[in-house]
Amino acid sequence: MAKLVNHDERKQLIAEAMWRVILDKGMEGATVRNIAEEAGLSLGALRHYFCTQDDLLVYAMTLVQERATARIETVVRQKLSPKEMVLAVLYEIVPLNKETRAEMEVWFAFIAYVNHRKDELPIPDDGVWESIQKVIGYLEISALLKKDLDLDLEAERLYSVIDGIAIHALLQPERLDAEKVRRTISHHIDSICI
Repeated sequence: MAKLVNHDERKQLIAEAMWRVILDKGMEGATVRNIAEEAGLSLGALRHYFCTQDDLLVYAMTLVQERATARIETVVRQKLSPKEMVLAVLYEIVPLNKETRAEMEVWFAFIAYVNHRKDELPIPDDGVWESIQKVIGYLEISALLKKDLDLDLEAERLYSVIDGIAIHALLQPERLDAEKVRRTISHHIDSICI
């Protein structure tokens, strides 16, 4: 009897193999041959799912974005106070554990690699800017923001804090550990809330 293959699971397995190769060897080591070997597949089997390396690249980037979005959606369904909700959402955007650190490292490698090819590839948006805008809007409708804040400026400031802390937590994890990341983000939210 023929073995049934779940094609979606196989594609995810290949994308995750690509992530591991990138984490181990960088984007320059993410060759189709290395990815197939890491996934335990032949080159032909890999090409059955992804005709080109670009197809695999875009799929792998999209999978990173989808997983982060799924985690945020799980947080949003929880019964949390508005401030706890905001912090929980922001904590899903930054590298606080092994999984999110790996995703962030892979995402930055992807972006650096494809940045000059934006017009050629359907590069997924990381969704961070949109999430930041929603956070500021949610704080506003929850009547938690201090009076007379420039909401556009506060969105830019929070976006800068989140992006900056994500990069520094990746590059200097011994200085900026998960607890310090949480405290810094919490402090920033406290500074704009009543």
